[in-house]
Amino acid sequence: MPQFARSLNVAQGFNFRKDKQSSVGFITELTVGKETLVADQKTVLDPLNPGTALDGVVGVLGHYMWELGTTDAIYLSAQISTENKQLLTAALLGEMTDMTVKFSYSVYEYDPVAKNYFLSNKGEDLEGILEKNGDSLNLSVADDESTEVQSPKNFTLQMGIKPDTKEQTIVLATGAQKNVAKKWGITAAG
Repeated sequence: MPQFARSLNVAQGFNFRKDKQSSVGFITELTVGKETLVADQKTVLDPLNPGTALDGVVGVLGHYMWELGTTDAIYLSAQISTENKQLLTAALLGEMTDMTVKFSYSVYEYDPVAKNYFLSNKGEDLEGILEKNGDSLNLSVADDESTEVQSPKNFTLQMGIKPDTKEQTIVLATGAQKNVAKKWGITAAG
């Protein structure tokens, strides 16, 4: 079965250079349970328009994986700010009972034929629930700051998200203007 898995360049995500052709990605919105993470990384540049900053991102992606099945989990690893680390860690240490996740993300890759970056994967306003591994949630935040990029201080967030019981759309692309829409989740009868 095919999958969409990418190792993304965190340093390039934080410090975008148009002469470097590494894949990058961002979490643009993320709510876990009742905790909405802040899009506080405001100087991250838009790979499609490198002279302009994105509106702000919650995290810079390091890894992304989805096995493309409608009920398969999406796995994200991203670098988040100190404020967002503290928010999520407090929720994990507390009585977290709401496992819902709302999120948006984007992944950019370089197309050597078109000679520019393109949006290779985009999920907007997706809804899911935290994946469980046995009794444990597939959600963790590193205690120690990352050393890939020293400023701003950032911490690794890892999570697995299963789709909510409704059909949602994720757009994938294999090159500039080569898009494919895939379904994530199945609408429950009710």
